[in-house]
Parts: sequence; structure tokens; C-alpha cells
Amino acid sequence: MTLSTYTPGLYASLRHQTFTHRQLVPVPSQGLLRIERGAVRTVTWSEQGTAITLGYWGVGDAIGQPLCGVQPYQIECKTHLEISYIPTNLYDRSLDEIFAHLQQTQEFFCILRTESLRDRLLQLLVWLGKKFGREVAQGLLIDLRLTHQEISEALGITRITVTRLMARLEEEGLIDRSRPQYIVLISR
Repeated sequence: MTLSTYTPGLYASLRHQTFTHRQLVPVPSQGLLRIERGAVRTVTWSEQGTAITLGYWGVGDAIGQPLCGVQPYQIECKTHLEISYIPTNLYDRSLDEIFAHLQQTQEFFCILRTESLRDRLLQLLVWLGKKFGREVAQGLLIDLRLTHQEISEALGITRITVTRLMARLEEEGLIDRSRPQYIVLISR
């Protein structure tokens, strides 16, 4: 969902809530949430207790357990967050956001199916850059603070492998991590 397709008045009458970085967002039993400002990560867990990242979502995205059908379902704030509630009787007004959610889920799934771990990580960084990035002198700054553990949970690989692959991508000149907890995709 791009900002150009965002309809500001559509959700104005709905309840808005704000949350801070790292806070957990209560998941409504019915309805969806629309991100007005900020970014979140949605998560579930395997039977062994391993966190499984379901996706990263930002401004204009609709999120909620009804869109994924997975239990447990948790929403973690990656930035300061402002959300609005979309009741089930207004889903028809939110079809663009719902379809965008489905498309992004499919993109994320395709990244996860990439065989080369190096390429999987690079594709995730490019995807995050397109979604949350902003242009800087060196390239595209991914404006999310992601730990290697969070990246490993998103890709289904170990944290140690993420650390090794990040160093490799930096050696190859594809990323720059000179800013703490930020990643810049280098323009070529």
C-alpha cells in the first residue's frame, strides 16, 4: 500500500490508539487494525516455542488475526505506532488494504522459499528497503531497528548465520551497517 492510495478520511471516525516502540498491541477478538503511523512485526510460535515472523507492516497496512488465521498471534511495535480499528462491518471499505496484505504475505513467502541463504537475506533487506526505506547519500536506509535475532526469526535461520551473512554482504559492498542498528542498501 503506497501513501498515494491512502484515503485519510476513511478511518477518521474510528478509534485511534497509540503505542510506543517495543510495546505489544492488544489484538482485537474481531475486526482489523489499520496502521496510521509506524511499523509493526506480527509473530506466532512453533510448538517448540520458536518465534515465527509472519510479516512486517507499515503505514496503510491492515493487520489482524482474521487475516492470517494463526494462533497465537502477536503484534509488536517496531516504532512509535498509531493505529485505528476496522470493525467487521467495514471490511468492504478496506478491501485495498486487505488485498495489499495478501500480496505482501505472498512476497514474504517467496523470499522465505529462496534456497540460497545469502540471497534470502538480501531479498528480505531489499523488500524491507522498498517498504520502509528512505533515500540517503549511500543508497536506501532501512529505517527499522532490527536485531539479528529478529532477522533470523523472519528468515527461519540461526542468528549466527544472519551475523555471518550480514558481514559477507557488507564485504561485498551491498550493505553498509556503519549506523547502529540501521542497514543501508548501497546504490550501484
